[in-house]
Amino acid sequence: MLKPLRTLALTTVLIAGAIATPATAAGTPYVSGTLRPSASQATQDAAVTKYWNFWKANFLSTKCGSGTYAVLSKDADHPFVAEGQGYGMTIAAMMAGKDSQARTIFDGILKFVKAHPSVNNKDLHAAEQDANCKSVNGSDSATDGDLEIAYGLLIADKVWGSSGSVNYKAEATRVINAIKASEVSASTKFTLLGDWGNSGKYATASRSSDWMPGHFRAFQKATDDSTWGQVRSKAENAVSQLQSQYASKTGLLPDFVINTNSTPKPPSGKFLEGKYDGAYSWNACRDPWRLGADAITAPGSAALAQVRKMNAWIQTATGGDPAKIGSGYTLAGAPTEKGEHPCFTAPFAVAAMTDPGSQAWLDKLFTQITGFSPDATDYYGTGITLQVLLILSGNFVAP
Repeated sequence: MLKPLRTLALTTVLIAGAIATPATAAGTPYVSGTLRPSASQATQDAAVTKYWNFWKANFLSTKCGSGTYAVLSKDADHPFVAEGQGYGMTIAAMMAGKDSQARTIFDGILKFVKAHPSVNNKDLHAAEQDANCKSVNGSDSATDGDLEIAYGLLIADKVWGSSGSVNYKAEATRVINAIKASEVSASTKFTLLGDWGNSGKYATASRSSDWMPGHFRAFQKATDDSTWGQVRSKAENAVSQLQSQYASKTGLLPDFVINTNSTPKPPSGKFLEGKYDGAYSWNACRDPWRLGADAITAPGSAALAQVRKMNAWIQTATGGDPAKIGSGYTLAGAPTEKGEHPCFTAPFAVAAMTDPGSQAWLDKLFTQITGFSPDATDYYGTGITLQVLLILSGNFVAP
């Protein structure tokens, strides 16, 4: 993820078809003791429906070919980016049974993904496309996008099965094996930044928001490949070490991590994207959501203690007022950028679900999140908020 530029204007396509009916919570059961918002299930499901319909109307394009859907990243540095397609696939699969259009959208995004292979590994997705739907900027991959694409395919297999026109399980296995081959360091077992990041300083670098333990569990289950258990363990240990050494008060993680071949640490200054690469910024803002999702679905998850540290700190730092959650922090907790943004606020709600003493805080977060007016130019914040709402409402599906 590159920090949103919020300057790109594109024509969106209103999606015709069935309007989502109110969702009913039918997702993966959560670990005993997991909190849920106090709002009624109908209120929670209505929030999901609102964001889903808004997301469909403002961030899906059919301009890239017949039968193709592509997620518009209006606030990113290119009109189409890999993580957006991955988010779209995951979201659409979780909306199965709630909107008759969900599978058509999923298959359309998959068609776009397969039409734009990486130049380095044809089973991975070229990370960026221009307004004419042409792969640009090297046509190589981004690990976060491929991880989400594979995860979305596993959800699709769970909710629709793989005996139809698309064998989702086979597609998922193909992508998972390609990620292992080209986006995981064979020596360190850390995820790389992309299939291009295997040399020089990038060979020993990773992105904390790619350390998604639930994804790695799902990959191991799907392929019976113990490598994914090693990848998960390396990430879990690194999170604990980074929190202890660099963020003992906050539990926050940096956008990027270097030195993965010895003792992982945050970079100083600009490493890849900007001056906050070593801070909790536009990439790491997803960490409370990603770690929290594993903590509430996998008994004994190492992420439970890790994400509770983040949850405890942000409550104290804001005085219990979610409107005061800022747009980035140093690992010591000092604000880096002014203003509130959904991609920083919403993930903390998943963290709050892990702490039995945080019901009032969780309810405030739910009120704050559902009180946002979705921004038709903010694909990143809208997509993250929708995925968080799926978790809060009990509609999350872990494959």
